[in-house]
Amino acid sequence: MKMTSIVILVSTMASIGTATAQTGPVATQCKEDIAKYCASETHDGGIRSCLQNNYDKVTAACQQALDTTGGGQGKGMGKGKSK
Repeated sequence: MKMTSIVILVSTMASIGTATAQTGPVATQCKEDIAKYCASETHDGGIRSCLQNNYDKVTAACQQALDTTGGGQGKGMGKGKSK
């Protein structure tokens, strides 16, 4: 019984983290760009990498989200405008 409770707790925490990660600025501002350019990518960094590889094609709002969040903050993997 105790082991089952631990498994349920860990599973619940993992799904909460996944849901949160998919509602951040990039997910929100890049929703259409993700569908258009990165639909086959996974949510483990593949989508952000795909968006950055397509930086010149994505919307201005998506570019802004990429430039102001995550590891590249302001760099867009070298493709965005420096601040």
